[in-house]
Amino acid sequence: MDKKRCGWVGDDQIYLDYHDYVWGRPVYDNQELFAKLCLDGQQAGLSWITILKKQKTYEAAFANFDPAVIAKFDDAKVAELLQDKGIVRNRLKVNSIIKNARGYMANFSDTKGEQGNDFSEFLWSFVGGSPIVNHFEAMEEIPVQTPESVAMSKALKKMGFNFVGPTICYAFMQAVGMVNDHATYCFCYDKCNKEEISS
Repeated sequence: MDKKRCGWVGDDQIYLDYHDYVWGRPVYDNQELFAKLCLDGQQAGLSWITILKKQKTYEAAFANFDPAVIAKFDDAKVAELLQDKGIVRNRLKVNSIIKNARGYMANFSDTKGEQGNDFSEFLWSFVGGSPIVNHFEAMEEIPVQTPESVAMSKALKKMGFNFVGPTICYAFMQAVGMVNDHATYCFCYDKCNKEEISS
C-alpha cells in the first residue's frame, strides 16, 4: 500500500526523501540550525526543491555552514562565490549568508558561552522549548506565518541577520521540527510526534 504523504510533496526522489526523513524532524544542533536558516533564506522567490538540489554545493561553497569561517569571507570571496554555478548567484543572497554568520558570531558562542546565548536554545525558546503539534488536514489550513515566527524574525533582524522575514522563519520552523505541520493523514505525522517526545 502506498504511503500517504503531505500534498506538497512531488515525485522527485530527493523531495520524497526530504519529506520522509528530514522535514519536521526536531533539530537541536547549532550549526545545522544555522545552515537550515540560511538555506531557507536562499529559497526566497524560488521553489524549495531548487535549493534542495543545490544543498551539497552550498555546503562546499560555504565551509559546511561554519559561522566562524563564513564571517571572515571578504569581497574577493564573494566575487568567487558569484561565479559558482552550483549556488544561486545573487549578490544579496550570497551576502546574506555572510551577514548571518557575522550576526551569529556577534551574539552566540559555541565555546564557553562568553559572547551570549546558545543558538539552539534561543531559537527553540520561541516555541517554549518543545515542538508545537498542529492538526492540519489540508494544505490550505497551514499558515505562512505565525506570532512565533514574527517574534523570531524581529529578534534575528535585531541581531543583524537578514533574509529572515516571518514567512521564511515559519518555513524554517516547519523544517526543523519546531512545529509539526505534516498533514494528520501523512505517515510522518505520528513519526515526528514520537521523535519530539523522545528528544
